[in-house]
Amino acid sequence: MGVSMVQITVSGHPGSGTSTLVQGLKERFGWQALNGGDVFRQEAKRRGLSLADFGELCKRELEVDRQLDAQLQACMTEEGAAEIVESRLAGWWAYRLGLPCVRLWLSVEDDERARRVATREGLRFEQALEANRARAAVDAERFSMLYDLQPEDSEPYTHVIDATYLNATEILERVSLALEDHA
Repeated sequence: MGVSMVQITVSGHPGSGTSTLVQGLKERFGWQALNGGDVFRQEAKRRGLSLADFGELCKRELEVDRQLDAQLQACMTEEGAAEIVESRLAGWWAYRLGLPCVRLWLSVEDDERARRVATREGLRFEQALEANRARAAVDAERFSMLYDLQPEDSEPYTHVIDATYLNATEILERVSLALEDHA
């Protein structure tokens, strides 16, 4: 295993602000980031599948999900790894791999996450709320079946921030302090 350069994992449910936080960390520290969704997109492209078709394949064949997670873990342990890794399970993987980094979970109440998703994707609030609930239920079942875990369980995280009533700057400041304390 190579020397890990991972400084922080960022995890949270859709609409929790992980992407915004990662962008802020990249700008503040000049770090590189790896997004678990990018691993998913690259594998779909490698297989010559659309994202929707690849998503269906992952639902039917759980081993594909395991392979993607193994790829993400391999990226996290390579020499020269990105300093920031963002995915719903990145904190769990860093914890299980024994990576000495900040493992962050951004917690946001369901209504606020739905508001954010509705604004970002041009949906009605009720549509976003139902879509978030449906996705969370599917993901919960899948992660339980695959790994006997739930992403939001606090066990692997060094820091859990309730970001429901915080703006992007306030979240970035809190995380920056956590990184300074960790150094």
